[in-house]
Amino acid sequence: DDTPAAKAGVRAGDFIFVSGQVAKDAAGNMISGTIEEETLGTIEAIRRILAEEGATLSDVVRVTTYLEDARDFGRYNRVFAEPFKDAVLARTTVEARAVINTKIEMDAIAYKPRGR
Repeated sequence: DDTPAAKAGVRAGDFIFVSGQVAKDAAGNMISGTIEEETLGTIEAIRRILAEEGATLSDVVRVTTYLEDARDFGRYNRVFAEPFKDAVLARTTVEARAVINTKIEMDAIAYKPRGR
């Protein structure tokens, strides 16, 4: 297999790039539930990856969200707002069919200079 290994999070200078995440608990088990539950689980997965690099959700500057069903946007959006309340970020949300059984996938970019 010639596919390069992907990491959940990669630091490049002062930026941290978080690969697409789905709702998983700390042990890596999928969380299946309502769009609200899966949104919170996905954000928590991103939070854990950022913490490994000394960053928090408030350091996030860009999020792309892929929703299985665009009709879930309002419910997702209400849940999204609280964890990112301290972030100033650009965001795109699109409808896309996931390659696994999930209602939502998100990737993120954070800006966190080393040592700050």
